[in-house]
Amino acid sequence: MSGVFQSAAMAPLEDRGGAAQPLLIARDLVRHFKVKGVGLGEEAAVRAVDGVSFSLFKGETLGVVGESGCGKSTLARLVMHLIQLGSGELIFDGEGVGAPDGVSVDDLRRQVQMVFQDSASSLNPRMPIRDSVAFGPYVHGKSKEESRRIAREMLGRVGLNPDLFGPRYPHELSGGQKQRVNIARALAISPRMVILDEAVSALDKSVEAQVLNLLRELRRSFNLTYLFISHDLNVVQYISDRVLVMYLGQVVELGPVDDIFSRPLHPYTRALLGSRSSMDPANRIEEPPITGDPPSPIDPPSGCRFRTRCPHAEAVCELTMPRLGQWLNRDSHVAACHMHEPGSGHTLAVGNA
Repeated sequence: MSGVFQSAAMAPLEDRGGAAQPLLIARDLVRHFKVKGVGLGEEAAVRAVDGVSFSLFKGETLGVVGESGCGKSTLARLVMHLIQLGSGELIFDGEGVGAPDGVSVDDLRRQVQMVFQDSASSLNPRMPIRDSVAFGPYVHGKSKEESRRIAREMLGRVGLNPDLFGPRYPHELSGGQKQRVNIARALAISPRMVILDEAVSALDKSVEAQVLNLLRELRRSFNLTYLFISHDLNVVQYISDRVLVMYLGQVVELGPVDDIFSRPLHPYTRALLGSRSSMDPANRIEEPPITGDPPSPIDPPSGCRFRTRCPHAEAVCELTMPRLGQWLNRDSHVAACHMHEPGSGHTLAVGNA
């Protein structure tokens, strides 16, 4: 970690478990939102996140992909405790979040920062850029002068001249510049982990590439860990070390980025990859790789939630929900599909003749 960043930032919590211990472990996270309406029962609820488990290792980027409405943003807010967990457990560097002898929510939020999709609404329109970046260190106990100094350093690190951009207001900046300010603001209190929720989706492609390269450089310089949420598969492939695929509130596949993109296991992942546009006119998509709309998250299908759109669905898919395989390390590649579960009863299951 750079000496400049160490001098500017607040002291992080001690690395208690070493490099081998995951920075974040999520176990069976659940969050349902009750809804009311004609024809809906009293217990009707949107199952936004429904039993999500994963590990995030130190220094890596975990990409989260899936269709709109699959629960990606809700998952990010659960990790930050911006939304209360219905059930489940979060473990940060070996300590339970919110547990009596674990990491408090305040400590978690000092160690984990978030960059949102809408760069404009994330900034106070009445506050100069330098004050927006300095606000985090100031509320964490730094003096006004020290907070301003940190803001100058962070603006410089994200490629913005602090003398030129510091006095400006958000409306005087472009979308890419505002997102750089949000990144600087997130880094100003020395987090160990940053959640990026569609952080580049509103930018044009040239600016998007610049911000992605900036994020990669900052991760190396500051030894950061990223949870990177996006619907753009090309962006996820470029920046991620591992990929988590969500469908209707659940994880359907998890593995290293090269394995996910070269040999996807789950039919939904294959359909997502097949929907990418090709630059080769001889390789046009003649038929849609996936048809139909996702089922209602209020009343999802029994068994496998993807079965209503899956070309390989069989009776066992309707009767039994597939389990996500056990992952042991960063190289594990698992999918929640009966075809990859020996003895599941599916005719294409692994091990069947």
